[in-house]
Amino acid sequence: MKVSQIVFSPTGGTDKVAEIITKAWAAPVNKIDLSNAETDYSSLSLEADDIAVIAVPSYGGRVPSLAAERISSIHGNHTPCVIVCVYGNRAYEDTLVELNDVAEKSGFKVIAAIAAVAEHSIMHQYASGRPDAKDKSELSSFAKKVFEKINSDSTRFPAPQIPGNRPYKKMSGAGLVPKANNNCTNCGLCAKRCPAQAIGKENLKMADSKKCISCMRCVVRCPCSARKVNAAMVSAAALAMKKVCSVRKENELYI
Repeated sequence: MKVSQIVFSPTGGTDKVAEIITKAWAAPVNKIDLSNAETDYSSLSLEADDIAVIAVPSYGGRVPSLAAERISSIHGNHTPCVIVCVYGNRAYEDTLVELNDVAEKSGFKVIAAIAAVAEHSIMHQYASGRPDAKDKSELSSFAKKVFEKINSDSTRFPAPQIPGNRPYKKMSGAGLVPKANNNCTNCGLCAKRCPAQAIGKENLKMADSKKCISCMRCVVRCPCSARKVNAAMVSAAALAMKKVCSVRKENELYI
Protein backbone atom coordinates (compact mmCIF):
# COMPACT_ATOMS: atom_id res chain seq x y z
CA MET A 1 0.00 0.00 0.00
CA LYS A 2 1.21 3.48 -0.90
CA VAL A 3 0.09 6.61 0.89
CA SER A 4 -0.34 9.99 -0.76
CA GLN A 5 -0.50 13.18 1.30
CA ILE A 6 -2.32 15.80 -0.76
CA VAL A 7 -2.08 18.93 1.34
CA PHE A 8 -2.67 22.67 1.05
CA SER A 9 -0.86 24.13 4.06
CA PRO A 10 0.57 27.62 3.52
CA THR A 11 1.49 28.16 7.18
CA GLY A 12 2.06 24.56 8.30
CA GLY A 13 -0.90 23.82 10.59
CA THR A 14 -2.74 21.59 8.12
CA ASP A 15 0.48 19.77 7.30
CA LYS A 16 0.95 18.92 11.00
CA VAL A 17 -2.47 17.25 11.12
CA ALA A 18 -1.85 15.30 7.91
CA GLU A 19 1.50 14.09 9.27
CA ILE A 20 -0.12 12.74 12.44
CA ILE A 21 -2.60 10.73 10.37
CA THR A 22 -0.17 9.20 7.88
CA LYS A 23 2.44 8.47 10.55
CA ALA A 24 -0.05 6.10 12.21
CA TRP A 25 -0.06 3.93 9.07
CA ALA A 26 3.71 3.30 9.06
CA ALA A 27 3.87 3.24 5.25
CA PRO A 28 5.88 5.15 2.64
CA VAL A 29 4.35 8.56 1.98
CA ASN A 30 4.27 10.49 -1.29
CA LYS A 31 3.73 14.19 -0.55
CA ILE A 32 1.82 16.38 -2.98
CA ASP A 33 2.06 20.06 -2.03
CA LEU A 34 -1.05 21.85 -3.30
CA SER A 35 0.52 25.22 -2.50
CA ASN A 36 3.10 24.81 -5.27
CA ALA A 37 1.89 26.98 -8.15
CA GLU A 38 4.35 25.40 -10.58
CA THR A 39 3.13 21.78 -10.31
CA ASP A 40 1.15 20.28 -13.18
CA TYR A 41 -1.54 18.62 -11.09
CA SER A 42 -3.28 17.15 -14.14
CA SER A 43 -0.27 14.87 -14.60
CA LEU A 44 -0.80 13.26 -11.18
CA SER A 45 -2.66 9.96 -11.06
CA LEU A 46 -3.29 7.65 -8.10
CA GLU A 47 -4.19 3.96 -8.02
CA ALA A 48 -7.15 2.18 -6.45
CA ASP A 49 -4.95 0.16 -4.08
CA ASP A 50 -3.38 3.34 -2.69
CA ILE A 51 -4.77 5.46 0.12
CA ALA A 52 -4.80 9.24 0.20
CA VAL A 53 -5.15 11.97 2.77
CA ILE A 54 -6.54 15.19 1.29
CA ALA A 55 -6.13 18.03 3.77
CA VAL A 56 -6.95 21.74 3.50
CA PRO A 57 -7.49 24.65 5.88
CA SER A 58 -10.93 26.19 6.23
CA TYR A 59 -11.03 29.71 4.77
CA GLY A 60 -14.20 31.42 5.93
CA GLY A 61 -16.01 28.09 6.14
CA ARG A 62 -15.03 27.00 2.62
CA VAL A 63 -12.29 25.08 0.82
CA PRO A 64 -9.67 27.52 -0.51
CA SER A 65 -10.51 27.97 -4.18
CA LEU A 66 -6.93 27.33 -5.28
CA ALA A 67 -6.86 24.04 -3.39
CA ALA A 68 -10.21 22.95 -4.85
CA GLU A 69 -9.01 23.75 -8.37
CA ARG A 70 -5.79 21.79 -7.95
CA ILE A 71 -7.46 18.76 -6.33
CA SER A 72 -9.94 18.71 -9.20
CA SER A 73 -7.06 18.30 -11.66
CA ILE A 74 -5.69 15.15 -9.98
CA HIS A 75 -6.86 11.75 -11.22
CA GLY A 76 -8.23 9.92 -8.17
CA ASN A 77 -9.03 6.62 -9.92
CA HIS A 78 -11.27 5.39 -7.06
CA THR A 79 -8.46 5.71 -4.51
CA PRO A 80 -9.81 5.50 -0.94
CA CYS A 81 -9.17 8.78 0.86
CA VAL A 82 -9.53 10.53 4.18
CA ILE A 83 -10.55 14.16 3.82
CA VAL A 84 -9.38 16.64 6.43
CA CYS A 85 -10.29 20.26 7.05
CA VAL A 86 -8.31 22.23 9.61
CA TYR A 87 -9.61 25.37 11.29
CA GLY A 88 -8.49 27.83 13.94
CA ASN A 89 -11.08 27.06 16.63
CA ARG A 90 -13.88 29.23 15.17
CA ALA A 91 -15.96 27.03 12.81
CA TYR A 92 -15.41 25.03 9.63
CA GLU A 93 -19.01 25.35 8.36
CA ASP A 94 -19.23 23.92 4.80
CA THR A 95 -15.53 23.16 4.30
CA LEU A 96 -15.73 19.43 4.93
CA VAL A 97 -18.79 18.74 2.78
CA GLU A 98 -17.33 20.84 -0.04
CA LEU A 99 -14.03 18.96 0.19
CA ASN A 100 -15.97 15.70 0.03
CA ASP A 101 -17.64 16.85 -3.20
CA VAL A 102 -14.38 18.06 -4.74
CA ALA A 103 -12.60 14.80 -3.90
CA GLU A 104 -15.37 12.58 -5.24
CA LYS A 105 -15.67 14.62 -8.44
CA SER A 106 -11.96 14.06 -8.96
CA GLY A 107 -12.45 10.30 -8.65
CA PHE A 108 -11.49 9.65 -5.04
CA LYS A 109 -13.58 7.45 -2.75
CA VAL A 110 -14.11 9.22 0.58
CA ILE A 111 -14.06 6.68 3.41
CA ALA A 112 -13.49 8.96 6.43
CA ALA A 113 -13.48 12.64 7.31
CA ILE A 114 -11.86 14.81 9.97
CA ALA A 115 -12.40 18.37 11.12
CA ALA A 116 -9.31 19.19 13.18
CA VAL A 117 -8.21 22.24 15.12
CA ALA A 118 -4.83 23.93 14.68
CA GLU A 119 -3.43 27.30 15.69
CA HIS A 120 -5.12 30.14 13.83
CA SER A 121 -2.90 31.31 10.97
CA ILE A 122 -3.48 35.03 11.63
CA MET A 123 -4.73 35.36 15.24
CA HIS A 124 -2.24 33.03 16.89
CA GLN A 125 -3.78 33.40 20.35
CA TYR A 126 -6.64 31.18 19.21
CA ALA A 127 -5.92 27.43 19.39
CA SER A 128 -2.33 28.25 20.30
CA GLY A 129 -0.14 25.15 20.40
CA ARG A 130 -2.63 22.90 18.67
CA PRO A 131 -2.61 20.18 17.61
CA ASP A 132 -1.53 19.35 21.15
CA ALA A 133 -0.83 16.00 22.82
CA LYS A 134 -4.54 15.23 23.23
CA ASP A 135 -5.20 16.03 19.58
CA LYS A 136 -2.28 13.89 18.42
CA SER A 137 -3.43 10.88 20.43
CA GLU A 138 -7.01 11.22 19.20
CA LEU A 139 -6.06 11.68 15.54
CA SER A 140 -3.58 8.81 15.62
CA SER A 141 -6.14 6.43 17.15
CA PHE A 142 -8.71 7.43 14.54
CA ALA A 143 -6.20 6.91 11.73
CA LYS A 144 -5.69 3.35 12.94
CA LYS A 145 -9.46 2.77 12.83
CA VAL A 146 -9.47 3.99 9.24
CA PHE A 147 -6.67 1.56 8.41
CA GLU A 148 -8.71 -1.27 9.94
CA LYS A 149 -11.70 -0.23 7.80
CA ILE A 150 -9.61 -0.44 4.65
CA ASN A 151 -8.26 -3.87 5.52
CA SER A 152 -11.64 -5.28 6.58
CA ASP A 153 -13.29 -4.78 3.19
CA SER A 154 -11.31 -3.76 0.13
CA THR A 155 -14.35 -3.69 -2.16
CA ARG A 156 -16.95 -1.63 -0.28
CA PHE A 157 -16.47 1.43 1.87
CA PRO A 158 -19.61 2.94 3.41
CA ALA A 159 -19.58 6.72 2.99
CA PRO A 160 -19.30 8.74 6.22
CA GLN A 161 -22.08 11.16 7.13
CA ILE A 162 -20.49 14.59 6.83
CA PRO A 163 -22.03 17.84 8.13
CA GLY A 164 -22.42 20.88 5.92
CA ASN A 165 -24.76 22.65 3.57
CA ARG A 166 -25.42 22.48 -0.16
CA PRO A 167 -25.35 25.04 -1.65
CA TYR A 168 -22.27 26.09 0.29
CA LYS A 169 -22.05 29.41 2.08
CA LYS A 170 -20.90 32.38 0.01
CA MET A 171 -17.13 32.57 -0.46
CA SER A 172 -15.60 35.61 1.22
CA GLY A 173 -12.80 37.58 -0.43
CA ALA A 174 -9.30 38.17 0.87
CA GLY A 175 -9.61 40.54 3.79
CA LEU A 176 -5.97 40.93 4.87
CA VAL A 177 -3.27 41.47 2.25
CA PRO A 178 0.28 41.44 3.68
CA LYS A 179 2.74 44.17 2.75
CA ALA A 180 6.48 44.41 3.27
CA ASN A 181 8.12 47.02 5.49
CA ASN A 182 11.64 48.45 5.38
CA ASN A 183 13.13 45.19 6.63
CA CYS A 184 12.54 43.72 3.17
CA THR A 185 15.80 42.82 1.39
CA ASN A 186 14.12 41.96 -1.93
CA CYS A 187 15.26 38.35 -1.68
CA GLY A 188 12.20 37.25 -3.68
CA LEU A 189 11.35 34.25 -1.50
CA CYS A 190 7.81 35.52 -0.93
CA ALA A 191 7.11 35.70 -4.67
CA LYS A 192 8.62 32.27 -5.26
CA ARG A 193 6.58 30.59 -2.52
CA CYS A 194 3.25 32.39 -2.94
CA PRO A 195 0.59 29.76 -3.76
CA ALA A 196 -1.52 32.31 -5.64
CA GLN A 197 1.37 34.00 -7.47
CA ALA A 198 0.08 37.27 -6.06
CA ILE A 199 3.52 38.83 -5.54
CA GLY A 200 5.30 40.06 -8.65
CA LYS A 201 9.10 40.05 -8.84
CA GLU A 202 9.03 43.61 -10.13
CA ASN A 203 7.39 44.89 -6.91
CA LEU A 204 8.07 42.50 -4.05
CA LYS A 205 6.77 44.79 -1.32
CA MET A 206 3.18 44.68 -2.54
CA ALA A 207 0.75 41.86 -3.32
CA ASP A 208 -2.04 41.86 -5.87
CA SER A 209 -5.20 42.14 -3.76
CA LYS A 210 -7.22 40.45 -6.53
CA LYS A 211 -4.99 37.37 -6.42
CA CYS A 212 -4.05 37.26 -2.72
CA ILE A 213 -6.01 34.68 -0.70
CA SER A 214 -4.71 35.87 2.71
CA CYS A 215 -3.01 32.52 3.30
CA MET A 216 -0.13 34.19 5.22
CA ARG A 217 2.61 32.02 3.69
CA CYS A 218 4.64 35.09 2.78
CA VAL A 219 4.39 36.29 6.38
CA VAL A 220 5.63 33.06 7.98
CA ARG A 221 8.28 32.32 5.33
CA CYS A 222 9.92 35.76 5.19
CA PRO A 223 13.46 35.34 6.63
CA CYS A 224 13.49 38.99 7.73
CA SER A 225 9.98 39.09 9.22
CA ALA A 226 9.33 41.96 6.85
CA ARG A 227 5.82 41.08 5.69
CA LYS A 228 2.92 42.12 7.90
CA VAL A 229 -0.84 42.56 7.81
CA ASN A 230 -2.68 45.59 9.14
CA ALA A 231 -2.40 45.31 12.94
CA ALA A 232 -5.53 47.35 13.61
CA MET A 233 -7.61 45.14 11.34
CA VAL A 234 -6.25 41.99 12.99
CA SER A 235 -7.01 43.36 16.47
CA ALA A 236 -10.56 44.24 15.45
CA ALA A 237 -11.12 40.78 13.94
CA ALA A 238 -9.67 39.07 17.01
CA LEU A 239 -11.98 41.04 19.29
CA ALA A 240 -15.01 40.16 17.17
CA MET A 241 -14.08 36.47 17.28
CA LYS A 242 -13.06 36.33 20.94
CA LYS A 243 -16.28 34.84 22.29
CA VAL A 244 -16.59 32.06 19.72
CA CYS A 245 -12.86 31.23 19.61
CA SER A 246 -12.05 31.25 23.32
CA VAL A 247 -13.84 27.98 24.12
CA ARG A 248 -11.84 24.92 23.11
CA LYS A 249 -13.29 23.07 20.11
CA GLU A 250 -12.64 19.37 19.79
CA ASN A 251 -11.76 17.42 16.67
CA GLU A 252 -14.71 15.88 14.83
CA LEU A 253 -14.21 12.42 13.34
CA TYR A 254 -16.44 10.70 10.80
CA ILE A 255 -16.14 7.11 9.54
